[in-house]
Amino acid sequence: MVVTRTPRVSVVMPVHNALPYLDAAVESILHQTFADFEFVILDDASTDGSTERLRHWASRDSRIRLVEEQRNLGPARSSQRVALAASAPIVARMDADDISYRNRLADQLEVLELHPDVGVVGGLFDIIDPNGRVVRGAEPSRLVQPAWIPPFGNGPLTYRREVFDRVGGYRTECEFWEDNDLILRMAAATKIMMLPYCVYQVRQGGVSNRLSSGQDRVERGVDLMYRARERLEQGRSYEDLLHTNVEQGGKVSPNVFVSLGSIILWAGGRPRFFGRLLRRGALGFNRASLKALVWTAWASLEPNSLRAFVRMLLLARNFPARRLMRTKEPVIWPPAIPRIPAASPASSEPGRSSPVFERSYPAQSAKPSSRAGVRPK
Repeated sequence: MVVTRTPRVSVVMPVHNALPYLDAAVESILHQTFADFEFVILDDASTDGSTERLRHWASRDSRIRLVEEQRNLGPARSSQRVALAASAPIVARMDADDISYRNRLADQLEVLELHPDVGVVGGLFDIIDPNGRVVRGAEPSRLVQPAWIPPFGNGPLTYRREVFDRVGGYRTECEFWEDNDLILRMAAATKIMMLPYCVYQVRQGGVSNRLSSGQDRVERGVDLMYRARERLEQGRSYEDLLHTNVEQGGKVSPNVFVSLGSIILWAGGRPRFFGRLLRRGALGFNRASLKALVWTAWASLEPNSLRAFVRMLLLARNFPARRLMRTKEPVIWPPAIPRIPAASPASSEPGRSSPVFERSYPAQSAKPSSRAGVRPK
């Protein structure tokens, strides 16, 4: 009888039409300093040659387990499908157009080993353009972001599988922000720590789901995210919003067009959302509308100067939090801890609860590690 040993970590990565960035993403995992992992890759009915590349990689490295879908599941369902395929008690997420730094797995796993009460580990990240150039570096302000704005998305996310199961995983109602919704519900169920240095590179543009999917569908999804954040800022649940989405063709938050335009802006492109904002935006006499009008017009006319201006704003915003980067010890996030009922561990269906935040304890540095190995990049 053949006994198969369970790896310590499962790296999970959904893929849909990820060329030409797929090889770099796969290599960044296979070249990790920590090697005791399985690499579960879900090919979500790719049509650009990604399937053949993944079969090639699977034939070269036995740690890769390739799952192929014949019909496209979309971002939320594919994320859930590949996460449920993981066999290890620790799961690290990877996106098919991004890059993990070589010590990412080792450093995040060490946090979980040293802190049994921590269920999720994130980290800071660089933002790169389609050519792999770093266009935005580490942003320490993410370490102290409000509790309703997760400081990272799918990419740098590493978690205990039992926490994922307890909260119910990804929810299809939160498509295009399913990672934010998951992290918010995880923060309600467990302690989250952040590594105060970059462990990951997030690629803007390229094969982003928000750019490659139907525009109206994406706008409605991102609008729901902003309405959910507004509820959380008010200390209210957003559960009911998941079933009262904006009708097709309806007005959406002006913030949607800044969010989508930012992907193109940091990819080195010229966002052209001003006309779309005028047609689709729920404009009014408020700060959000003014910001969106100025931002989209500026981005369309002078994207280079807008990038320079945003970099100056980020420098000012990040300055107060830079003290947290003087140590390489992980820090607790968020300062306000959500408390919600957990989904049944036995259920593989997405959870049905959403977080309402309560102040529990302040953000603070974790106790110094007794082991070396948590390294900056």
